[in-house]
Amino acid sequence: MAANRLDITLQNIDFDVLLASYLLNPDENSNDLGRVAMDHDYQLQTDEDVYGKGAKRQIPADDVLFAHLAHKAQALIGLRPHLTSDLADQDQSELFTAMEMPLAQVLARMEITGIQLDQTTLKQMGGEFEQSLKILEEKAYAQAGMPFNLNSPKQLGEVLFEKLGLPVVKKTKTGYSTSVDVLEELKSSHDIIQTILDYRTINKIQSTYVTGLLKAVQPDGKIHTRYLQTLTQTGRLSSVDPNMQNIPARDEGKQIRYAFVPSEPDWQIFSSDYSQIELRVLAHISGDPNMQEAFKEDRDIHANTAMKIFNLDSPDQVTPDMRRQAKATNFGIVYGISDFGLARNIGITRSQAKAFIEGYFEQYPLVRQYMDDMVKQAREKGYVETLFHRRRYLPQIHSRNFNLRSFAERTAMNTPIQGSAADIIKVAMIRMNDRLAKEGLKARMLLQVHDELIFEAPTAEIATLEDIVPSVMDSAVDLAIPLKVESHYGKTWFDAK
Repeated sequence: MAANRLDITLQNIDFDVLLASYLLNPDENSNDLGRVAMDHDYQLQTDEDVYGKGAKRQIPADDVLFAHLAHKAQALIGLRPHLTSDLADQDQSELFTAMEMPLAQVLARMEITGIQLDQTTLKQMGGEFEQSLKILEEKAYAQAGMPFNLNSPKQLGEVLFEKLGLPVVKKTKTGYSTSVDVLEELKSSHDIIQTILDYRTINKIQSTYVTGLLKAVQPDGKIHTRYLQTLTQTGRLSSVDPNMQNIPARDEGKQIRYAFVPSEPDWQIFSSDYSQIELRVLAHISGDPNMQEAFKEDRDIHANTAMKIFNLDSPDQVTPDMRRQAKATNFGIVYGISDFGLARNIGITRSQAKAFIEGYFEQYPLVRQYMDDMVKQAREKGYVETLFHRRRYLPQIHSRNFNLRSFAERTAMNTPIQGSAADIIKVAMIRMNDRLAKEGLKARMLLQVHDELIFEAPTAEIATLEDIVPSVMDSAVDLAIPLKVESHYGKTWFDAK
């Protein structure tokens, strides 16, 4: 994106030292070439050594600077054969050449294109949020019997625990804790708690999304987020400056999506996302026949799970609350949740949560076997892999500290699932970029948000996108069960979801 601003088009790029180093060990993802070189036994000063850090950071004398730049250029050439050999040894050559390298070009194009922000709409929302905040402020004052600063944890603590006499849940070094967890626990104690929670929700939307996005908009009226390929240990992409993956998808915050619109008249925003991709990957990796059968027959997987853990005979007997609890169990299992964690998440007793988890594993016995196998592999090899051979090293799997060891075990269970899902959408992005060019379409891929791809396209091309986008995304990988893609479109991002 920086080169594009200078009207420079980079061509024939066939290697990236940072990407290669990241694949070899995602724990070491420094952007400092000196640190990368050090990890591969290549001698090169770090930028910190040359430029200094903090307030002392400065450009050194020309002879020092030019020598450092020359050594960096030399390191880029010298590191390549070592990194290439290591990638081959770890069976990651294809992951590097067929996925991460082409994806870098796709992401660059998306970053350059950007997504149009309707600033008038967003400012109007900001005014409405300000009014809501004032109303909630007055309501809190009335409930407290006095005015106070809702944004001050100290004042809020004094109001709740001294004036209103609510039970103290937790204390910090500076006074009473008023964290979300504490407030949630106190919800039934006083009406003011819900008012404060509502105030915080809207205040965060206002400051993070309204104010934050308006500051981030560029002179062309667009938001140009940047995607980081080398930040997460699972392989998931990260969006920064601003983070577009955190734009709310539900509740009041979802309104923000109204402000994202096509950049040209008579165009639409088009969205396609994978449905329950992590559970489908789990069904494939575990080989569990019951879970695979549910997906092959396109059953509601959460209702299917609910039937088992509640001992029901028919999907018609599953209530919305049962389905909600089964859904939390399904996704909780993916993340290695404990009975304590599940009980807290869905508001049931620990013994009930334990019964839910046991019922889940009775229905899907090979899922439990898969999880045991992943923990065993992590202990024996020191790492686990995705379907595409992306590795995550887990040295803490042998820790004597229970919490560290338990976290490593949960990570061993989850990484092949979450990482494979991330890899699948990367393949889909590369193939989708190629397909748009091959079809000669004007449509542009704008954003990747978790399991969702966002496009803008002329209205006349929407029918074509409805056909080819799900087709490309469905065929990104060959699993034992079908992938499922849902598509929507409209005049705004809100309408397209």
